[in-house]
Amino acid sequence: MVEQAARTDLSDLVRTRRAELGLSLRALASRCINPDDPDAGPVVDHNWVDRLEKGVLREIPDYARLAGLAAGLQVPLGVVQEAAGSQFWRVDSVWSDDGQVRALVHDYLEMSPDDQQKVRALMDSWRRLKRD
Repeated sequence: MVEQAARTDLSDLVRTRRAELGLSLRALASRCINPDDPDAGPVVDHNWVDRLEKGVLREIPDYARLAGLAAGLQVPLGVVQEAAGSQFWRVDSVWSDDGQVRALVHDYLEMSPDDQQKVRALMDSWRRLKRD
């Protein structure tokens, strides 16, 4: 059995976006407040963010942490959720060309271009079937 390389989608998103915002680990952590429960305060600390960025975070983030992270990074929650799904479960969101159909596909990015095209063709055929 071939071992697959670890995915770093969420780690990369956090590292890149934190640099774009010019935030320290502590500053980002202090902004990571779940909008559904703002009175609870930050849902992560700077050590948690550091472990996430380095790819050594042991626990899978729950919804509250992802929502807080999205707020702290000033990106839509869906972007953070998709990156987490890719990194921790190897599930990739694939959108149809018209942006109307989304499929969650295990290891889509590791598929051959031919297999990726088959997934997109299946999505397209489902979209046409639904319109008829």
